[in-house]
Amino acid sequence: MDIHPNAALILIDMQNGINHPKLGRRNNPDAEQQMLALLAAWRNSQRPVIHVRHFSRSPDSVFWPEQSGVDYQPAFEPLDGEQELSKQVPDAFCHSFLEAWLRADGTSQIVIVGVITNNSVESTARSGGNLGFDVIVPHDACFTFDQADFFGTLRTAEEVHAMSLANLNGEYARVVSTQALLDGTTVGVHL
Repeated sequence: MDIHPNAALILIDMQNGINHPKLGRRNNPDAEQQMLALLAAWRNSQRPVIHVRHFSRSPDSVFWPEQSGVDYQPAFEPLDGEQELSKQVPDAFCHSFLEAWLRADGTSQIVIVGVITNNSVESTARSGGNLGFDVIVPHDACFTFDQADFFGTLRTAEEVHAMSLANLNGEYARVVSTQALLDGTTVGVHL
């Protein structure tokens, strides 16, 4: 897989609030390690990195603006020169400058990591695909939580994650492993 020289890495909602116990059981316990491997590779290759942070409109949210849950997790603090984007809805493209930034930089390929797979990651990837970007979602660099489906049946985080990725793969994005993504960059432009 060729990774474009200016492919953007978009890290979604890697904030303290996502670790709150009230969110329940999650999948992909090594997701943060995978995200950090990609982040290090992007920084080493001087490709663009965009940090997206959620500020909820709901006071009971883990991302309510007036508490520490909105702060970046220490390992995911942006460096000088890396762009930051705030959002109030799951889709990072909605009511933001994300598309304009990417187009202005001539970026046509984006790699989306972060949380929650079936919420902000999926929503952002769908919009990116619909807008014509080449969207890549590393399945092991995002995660979600156990939740009930529409009919009240409890689904495991693994099931929710897998279904969300199935929704994306092929039509809106390419779903790959982090390692395949990193290995693929050794052809052409190196990370």
